[in-house]
Amino acid sequence: MPSPQVVLATAGYDHTIRFWEATSGICYRTLQYADSQVNKLEITPDKQYLAAAGNPHIRLFEVNTNNPQPVTSFDGHTNNVTAVGFEKEGRWLFSGSEDGTVKLWDLRASGCQREYESRAAVNTVILHPNQGELLSGDENGNIRVWDLTANTCSCELVPEVGVAVRSLSASHDGSLVVAANNKGTCYVWRLQRGREKLTTHFEPLHKLQAHDKYILKCLISPDMRYLATASSDCTVNLWNLDGFSLERTLRGHQRWVWDCVFSVDAAFLVTASSDTSARLWEVSSGEAIRVYSGHHKAAVCCALNDSAIDARETEGM
Repeated sequence: MPSPQVVLATAGYDHTIRFWEATSGICYRTLQYADSQVNKLEITPDKQYLAAAGNPHIRLFEVNTNNPQPVTSFDGHTNNVTAVGFEKEGRWLFSGSEDGTVKLWDLRASGCQREYESRAAVNTVILHPNQGELLSGDENGNIRVWDLTANTCSCELVPEVGVAVRSLSASHDGSLVVAANNKGTCYVWRLQRGREKLTTHFEPLHKLQAHDKYILKCLISPDMRYLATASSDCTVNLWNLDGFSLERTLRGHQRWVWDCVFSVDAAFLVTASSDTSARLWEVSSGEAIRVYSGHHKAAVCCALNDSAIDARETEGM
């Protein structure tokens, strides 16, 4: 992996969060998450904190210390927290839960700052690259766009009535959005750029039958070359976004693959599986070049931040 400044973490049903040396596969730190299983992990852009989403809490841990205790707890959800993420400056985070709500939290203040009602269990939430809109997908098959400026739902889509939307992903430039569902289907839209809003018009681009079983995670690579789909069929498929042909299938996990994350240069992919392991894959070859073993139960989430800190300042942007 490029750069020694790599933060890689996994978590799951054994109530632990594990930090790994990406290249050696050595677990160098283990945190206890006593309250529940951990459903999702996210690292702040500056690599200082790790958010862990459980049931029903979100805990914030320090990355670069030996402090085993969370520095902050975000309490307000009443069921499994299924999504968590940070805005690009790391000043606030968003979350989604099976309690049917999407929430916004300020890292510098206590309590929930904003709440949006989805009226169904929320399975996935992402922040549009414009930083002004959240997209959520729920158990009833609804996709909603939440306009953070107007503080309202600005758009609703239902790609397949009654089929749960399991995962959403947006391209780095905000031009594409992908939704993956419980039938193994991915819906791809091109986002029309308006003067005021970027995501008010979704132009259907492609419908991809990516797997025969659940898709648990879909993710567009940072270079916008690939779409990764992680599935309950124990594989991850890599699709070429130029034509949506299958580039390769990553095989090796023995059980459901719940989560995946690309390295910043899109050369590597980390996956987490119910087989208790996480794996590091080389995208170009499709080979698993490292296995991270140590969890005692299903590993259902992984987080990776290998980006250069303050790249914009160092490059004079």
